Order: sequence, then structure tokens, then C-alpha cells
Amino acid sequence: MVKQKNENYAVIGLGQFGSAICQSLVQANQQVLAVDIDEERVNEFTNIVTRAVIADAQDEDTMKELEIGSFDHVFISIGQNIQASIMATLLTKELGAKDVICKAENESHARVLEKIGADQIVRPERDMARRIVFHQLQPNIVNYLMLNDQVTMAEVKVDNPEFVGKSLNELSVRNKYHINVIAINTDGKVNLSPDANDKLKLNDLISVVGYTTDVNQFNGDAQLS
Repeated sequence: MVKQKNENYAVIGLGQFGSAICQSLVQANQQVLAVDIDEERVNEFTNIVTRAVIADAQDEDTMKELEIGSFDHVFISIGQNIQASIMATLLTKELGAKDVICKAENESHARVLEKIGADQIVRPERDMARRIVFHQLQPNIVNYLMLNDQVTMAEVKVDNPEFVGKSLNELSVRNKYHINVIAINTDGKVNLSPDANDKLKLNDLISVVGYTTDVNQFNGDAQLS
């Protein structure tokens, strides 16, 4: 078993997104500093996180006192106050934080955050909308992860009888679909090194990676017509 790495995190902004980040980190037994300008929000986390502080993340002296630059990871999850988000990000980077993950409200906000040095930028509402639409359009894809704008890793359920009993080689997975099969899950038993001669069974979950268009084509063919 791989030992979980323990690091220290700061979460600035305790709205819905920031609160969810805090809770997830605490559940993973990580050290968490929670920061918000709203006393009521901070009080909700006093007995949950390692330390909860009422503070204005736009104030440089306050950020220095919190030693924000010493944290392994800093989440800037300030909500609709875009100016506060930008200032907090700028100060956090200037104070030496190595990994700053920011929530962006829109594309313009995201571009500014990128220009001032944010290491990662997330847009939860947009990403969730994409996931919902993707699942509606590709119902046989159980799980997926977009590695970039063009490449997707997905877990595809096999329910097309024409796929059942055939090997990856017989289905010409590589040549026809241009995807790589990285695992096959059969009734909870996972084969992490699929062979070209491995035969598929009904309801197998196949983990594949490839261009999104190719993954979608494979998923469409794997479905029951």
C-alpha cells in the first residue's frame, strides 16, 4: 500500500467551493488553514480544520503574518469578488507559494489569474456542466477524465453482443479506434495489463485513453444498438 503524503494547505474563501475543499482535505487527514473575511463562515470551521482565521486576503501584512508563502498548496476560492480573488492570488504568489489553485468565475477572470501566475485554474460550474452533458450524450461512459481539450481517459461499459466474446485484437481496438486499453474490469476484478487476446464479457468496464472523438466512437460501438 502506498503511504499517503501529508502536506499543508491553505484555503482562502469559504463559500461552497472552498468549504467543500476544506472538508475533503480534512477527510484526507491533511493540515488545513481556512481563511475568510466573514466571521460566521470561519466559525463554522473552527473545530473542523487545523486553524481557521478571520482575515482579509487582500492585505499584504495579514498574508505575511499567516506565512501564506510557506504552504505546499494554496486554494484561492473567493467567490464573486473578482478583485479580491486577483489580489489574493497576486500576494500569495509574491510571498512565495509554490502551488496556487484558483477558482475563476469566467473566462476573463481565468485569463487574468493565468497572467499573474496562478498554477492551476478551475471553473467548477463549467466543468460540472460539461460532465453532465457528456454523460447525457455518452451514457455508457461510466467515468471519464479530460486530460486536455483533445484527449480523454474513460471507463466504457460493454453491452453490445457483437463485442462480447471477442478479443481486443479481433475488435481491432488499436487500428480501428486508435485508442489504448489500459484496464478491463470484470465483475470487480481488474486486469491492469490487458492482452490483445483477452476476450470481453458482457458488462465489462474498459478503461481507455485516446482522442475524445475516438473514445466517443468506441463508446458508441460498444453500446447496445
